[in-house]
Amino acid sequence: MDIKRVLNLEWEAIAGIVAAVVAIVLHLLHVVDQEIILPIVLALMALLFLNFMRHARGNELTARQLERTEHLVRRMQAGLTPPEVLLVGPRHIRSANEQFVRAMSGDTVWFNLCLSMYKPAPLFDALLRPAVENPAVTSIQFVLDESQRSLWERVIQPAIAGCAGHAKVREPRWCRLSRTTSFILGDSQVSGGPEALLSFWGEPFMAQSTERDVPRFIFHVQRHSELLPHLVELERGAVRAAPA
Repeated sequence: MDIKRVLNLEWEAIAGIVAAVVAIVLHLLHVVDQEIILPIVLALMALLFLNFMRHARGNELTARQLERTEHLVRRMQAGLTPPEVLLVGPRHIRSANEQFVRAMSGDTVWFNLCLSMYKPAPLFDALLRPAVENPAVTSIQFVLDESQRSLWERVIQPAIAGCAGHAKVREPRWCRLSRTTSFILGDSQVSGGPEALLSFWGEPFMAQSTERDVPRFIFHVQRHSELLPHLVELERGAVRAAPA
């Protein structure tokens, strides 16, 4: 038997039980009379009571330690400030994008995106189709630069037409946008508030090639971020400045 297990045994209780059994047996055998049994029983009761009190004291100390630990953890949690923006690198950018569009809900805005990244069918099916076919998304509004119009009409719009829920995709708002900021904005079913995927044109945030521009780093803007109102105003300002 393990030595630690032996040392952890309740020897007082075991000794008391053994003594009680021996006393009862001796009494049944008429070896000892009732006057001798009674003090033994009282002594055993006192021993068990002391054992109980010792454990009760130990439980009380443990409860106090747990209470102090819980209070300390709460203070630490209160002092932690959750990040407003999370940086997503190349290894996780696709999965982060997929999770984001699948969790979106309500009216969504797709601002100044490079449509060439949706041109390959596998990327369209992974990054755009889930948003179009997401029943929680009520509308998809693209705000795009005029230079994207040809690619939209030749490739992206026909691909969207083949998706369930394509009617929620509104006609893009065509603007003159500088190649700086790009984002997808919508409510999240996970956090219960607005979130955004933010990216920037050019190195090092976007890898540029002759075929298409592919985001290399994106920023997941959390619902409590002060950056969200500025993104909304950026989209509204671009639409207001667009030619009628």
